[in-house]
Amino acid sequence: MGNAVPPRRLAALGNVPHAIPYQGSKRQLAHAIVPLLPSDTDTLVEPFAGSAAITIAAQHVGIPRAARIGDINEPLIALWVRILEEPAALADDYERLWYEQHTDPRAYYDEIRAKFNATGEPHFLLYLLARCVKAAVRYNRDGAFNQGADHRRLGAKPETMRARITGTSRTLNPSTVAAAGGYPDMLLGAADRDVVYMDPPYQGVSRTRDHRYMAGLDRDCFVRHLAEAVGRGTSFLLSYDGATGTKRYGEPIPESLGLLHLHLYAGKSSQATLNGLDHHTVESLYLSPALVDRLGGAEAAMARLSTLP
Repeated sequence: MGNAVPPRRLAALGNVPHAIPYQGSKRQLAHAIVPLLPSDTDTLVEPFAGSAAITIAAQHVGIPRAARIGDINEPLIALWVRILEEPAALADDYERLWYEQHTDPRAYYDEIRAKFNATGEPHFLLYLLARCVKAAVRYNRDGAFNQGADHRRLGAKPETMRARITGTSRTLNPSTVAAAGGYPDMLLGAADRDVVYMDPPYQGVSRTRDHRYMAGLDRDCFVRHLAEAVGRGTSFLLSYDGATGTKRYGEPIPESLGLLHLHLYAGKSSQATLNGLDHHTVESLYLSPALVDRLGGAEAAMARLSTLP
């Protein structure tokens, strides 16, 4: 995939809190993505929130004046609302679940998973994320959470989870709003000085359902929305296709959109390592023309990565 930007670390992001364990989180790539946010960013918009790693990192260093996170996964957004609005009560709920599991952790996980699928209660989801295999969300064809538990561990201890939740809430409040819904309204409704960061499912961006996500994403429709956003002069960043070893994930975004295409080194593949392989992951990052202009051009944008401390 060409020359990838080597991994660098921003000292300012060394102690960023994260409340939600989530496979595919952009915590590591935040060190490359955050420097590409203009200093005059009004609102950072993240329509495929997941763990909201980029929003948290950006708010941690005080770049956007406000943030808006969204996701089509309504229970996940309900969890974010509780993190923002009632972190102490959420931590209490998690603590209760964590201690209740000790009699029979295997059976208790299955019980909470069934309760979550029946009710969608966000504290049940937090417990499942803390205990499921590799923090990897999986859904069946009916949209029910079906990932199994990692029976080697019981999830983060209550005091650890409480610190994560309260730290994240302090970082994001009071200027962050969480709302469930699809990406088009958030992307196309962005104002001139907003920046939209998108991290859609790069392997499941197709007409077929990817069981890591609540719903599939039609690639052709997505590209049309990107083209409309370019035409509107929207500033956006997009994490999309990538590669691990010799395996490619997803098709690149069409060059006709005029996006600046960067390759970011994302580190060694944990899955490949488990399989005894030494594979490294490279992810694509696309910048819209409007964002590139705000950064002073393509060379200036790339210089922000090459001159990181």
